[in-house]
Amino acid sequence: MTFAIRIHEYGGPEKMIWEELPRPEPKPGEARIRQEAVGLNYIDVYFRTGLYKAPSLPAIIGMEGAGVVDAVGEGVTEVAVGDRVAYASGPIGAYAQSRCLKADRLVKIPEGISSETAAAMMLQGMTAQYLLHSTYPVRAGQTILVHAAAGGVGLILCQWAKHLGCTVIGTVSTPEKAELARAHGADHVVLTSEDLPAAVKRITGGAGVPVSYDSVGKDTFMPSLDSLAPRGMLVSYGNASGPVTPFDLGILAAKGSLYVVRPTLNTYTATHADLTACAASLFEVVLSGAVKINVNQRYALKDAAQAHSDLEARKTTGSTILIP
Repeated sequence: MTFAIRIHEYGGPEKMIWEELPRPEPKPGEARIRQEAVGLNYIDVYFRTGLYKAPSLPAIIGMEGAGVVDAVGEGVTEVAVGDRVAYASGPIGAYAQSRCLKADRLVKIPEGISSETAAAMMLQGMTAQYLLHSTYPVRAGQTILVHAAAGGVGLILCQWAKHLGCTVIGTVSTPEKAELARAHGADHVVLTSEDLPAAVKRITGGAGVPVSYDSVGKDTFMPSLDSLAPRGMLVSYGNASGPVTPFDLGILAAKGSLYVVRPTLNTYTATHADLTACAASLFEVVLSGAVKINVNQRYALKDAAQAHSDLEARKTTGSTILIP
């Protein structure tokens, strides 16, 4: 037997229940992982509340984890029993002590990176990788805008963009988070209580930024557009404040032939080759020391409800892990 957090209906953190379940057995092409750490991400809140629908209920939520392979199904060649592995893609099911996944969705963890660090960085770090290198490939000398700069993805984006030679403007909700963002590569920090477009125009001498990486959603959509330079791109990759409401495409023309894109990690890592390349790029920059992964909160997996409450109340910074 094993334990997992399940939801039987959508709703608040209290809907997550710690339950004993039969230990899963790997099917052909799958590997079973004895999980050592599970990552906490805002997408978990979306699945818990029903903004994103689980395939069926009851469901085990969670997208990211790391541990050791303790069994493999028929035909598995990508990993072997005893391998340290991590993952950060669907299907959901990470909030468990033991789980099975398709072996081609796993990546081996290199020496020098712990399971806790891997669980804390895979989803957020690979998100930062595709945002900076694929969705809008940044160039040295550019000034870019990063929302929620003290969050998990935000801290990685700031460090990695700075490593690539960018000037980073970050947004945060408190002065304490402003200091954290500055310590991790943000050259300028704007509080969410300030007039963002005015601050960006002041910092850039009126030019605006070529790209805004926005995980906040509804509350920052228009301020992000108004912070862009002509032909700039708004990369909307999250909905922390709620989904963006429908808008008139003519706004993009009126504000300077702007672009809006809504990418997902699953699309950018859909093939095993894309997944391993994205993970390798992340492992390389972390092992080099250019990007440091901050595990600032740890909770027992059985206390996932408290972790969700703190995440939604913006009490967390950097990465958070759940320990099975």
